[in-house]
Amino acid sequence: MDSISFNEIPLNIRVPYVYTEYDATRANQGPGIQPFKALMMGQRLAAGTIAALVPKRVTSVAQAAKFFGAGSNLHRMAIAWFKENTFTELWMVAFDEPGAGVKATQTITFTGPATESGTIALYIAGERVQVGVTSTDTATAIATAAVAAINLNTNLPVVATSAAGVVTLTAREKGVLGNMNTVRANYYEGEVTPAGVGIAFATGVTGTGVVDLTTLWAVLGDEHYNVFVMPWNDAATLAVLSDETEDRAGPLRQIETVAFSAKDDTHGNLGTFGNARNDKFLTVIGVYKSPTPSYEIAASYAAVGAYYLAIDQARPLQTLELSHVLAPALVDRFTQQENNLLLYDGIATIYFDAQGNTRLQRTITTYQENALGADDPAYLDVETLYTLSYIRWSVRTRILLKFPRHKLANDGTRFGSGQAVVTPKIMKAELVSLFEEWENLALVEGSDQFQKDLIVIRNASDPNRLDVRLPPDLVNQLRVTAIQIQFLV
Repeated sequence: MDSISFNEIPLNIRVPYVYTEYDATRANQGPGIQPFKALMMGQRLAAGTIAALVPKRVTSVAQAAKFFGAGSNLHRMAIAWFKENTFTELWMVAFDEPGAGVKATQTITFTGPATESGTIALYIAGERVQVGVTSTDTATAIATAAVAAINLNTNLPVVATSAAGVVTLTAREKGVLGNMNTVRANYYEGEVTPAGVGIAFATGVTGTGVVDLTTLWAVLGDEHYNVFVMPWNDAATLAVLSDETEDRAGPLRQIETVAFSAKDDTHGNLGTFGNARNDKFLTVIGVYKSPTPSYEIAASYAAVGAYYLAIDQARPLQTLELSHVLAPALVDRFTQQENNLLLYDGIATIYFDAQGNTRLQRTITTYQENALGADDPAYLDVETLYTLSYIRWSVRTRILLKFPRHKLANDGTRFGSGQAVVTPKIMKAELVSLFEEWENLALVEGSDQFQKDLIVIRNASDPNRLDVRLPPDLVNQLRVTAIQIQFLV
């Protein structure tokens, strides 16, 4: 005998009328579209209108400049982000500069006089600053002109002063991020220093001080951000980050986040850095002597990743362009062999095409071994994490939408077909159906094996609980094609 489980219409009503309720448990069909948003962390200037530790949704570079101060670390990262991605929902949260920190400085020393007129192309944080030079200009005159040109651009992360032909660039903010500010001359072909002019670059004061990342977690709560943009790459800050991302990914919170970062250093130092990390939810691009600061590379990387991973979690990010990131000089680019070594050191790699464009090569995490020290490639690729994230979200959403207030009974129970009851068999069928939807999206493979290995049972100790072992075989990515040409002559 059939019977119906009404959600709102009581059985004991006697007042004549036609009572109709809505039931949305069958309204949501298909695998669903996972919400996707990013959180960018960084430092603010006193001129910013948004206080520290207040997450704010940002939709333009102009907003970032207003909220956090022009030339701030967050403003610079927003420039990189919006050059790559104007679609993904972006939130930004600022820290005040480290109170006990020191501002980084760099120097540009000019010599002269110039023997011809021309233009010096300085690149500060990857942004071109043109300095006009007239024949017979002294070093002091050139330095004065350089200071005027640099300070005219309020978007730069430094301010300039000069004395006796030496320009001093001082970071706008205290802390280690100032050490990432880059400076060089004549990047593009055709850019040459006027005759008679000499230019030398040197590091001055090393910036010190990092923010306390732990102060952020209470502010974020359980808000789910799919992407963290991480400008810092010091060991202490990354250790705090690792603890939080592991906790967020756990079964009780289920708000997993992958942090995107970058590091500019020698090949040897990058290898050492990567081998010192073992974080599932951290990916770090390695590069050497890019004109683009590494915190901006991190923003560019995260922006591209966020855009394309929201489209297809399993499709490899390889070959995608980081249009904001300027390539190092040919002599400073890592070879294929060096990149292969970095990929065994937990460092994600990039390459540069014939036009000098920066492109993703392989996006891996820093995770390399399990708790017992055995090599473990389970969480090697970023795409794996995002595929798992989508699958978990999809399963959870399906159950919460389709079985929100259902009763639980054993298989074989004779209940009316309209009753809000779920059994292990019903749940198993639902999960098989969901797998087919994932398979249609090319996120998984091996349907027959999945059905064999899928287990749905009532918990032996808690009759109100279903236990499920879900065994999806994730699709892989085409990384390597090996061909042997066996020829005859």
